Amino acid sequence: MDIIYLHDLKIECVIGIWDWERKIKQRVIIDLDMGFDIRRAAQTDAIDDTLNYKAVAKRLQQFVGDSQFQLVETMAERVAEILLAEFKLAWVRVRINKRGAVRGAGDVGVMIERGKDS
Repeated sequence: MDIIYLHDLKIECVIGIWDWERKIKQRVIIDLDMGFDIRRAAQTDAIDDTLNYKAVAKRLQQFVGDSQFQLVETMAERVAEILLAEFKLAWVRVRINKRGAVRGAGDVGVMIERGKDS
């Protein structure tokens, strides 16, 4: 399976369990590895035959930006569900980084894989 990736997508959203977190927007950073067969697109050189990563980014910016999840785990699961259903992926790896959530740690978050055989 081929992989189309979109990394370092920064989105401001409400995320967290603490009262103060529910009142502000915080940045999450999303990395996606998406299983998609690109052979047809390679033959036709047509955007309609591949996964349009700009469309993926716009969809997630809207969805995540409007979300108000408490847990990064829930956000990751919903992102995976959207990508699998709306973009017809074979599988997806979603990594969401909530940088700064733990004092002293550079990165903190969750990574999940969903789709075939996951």
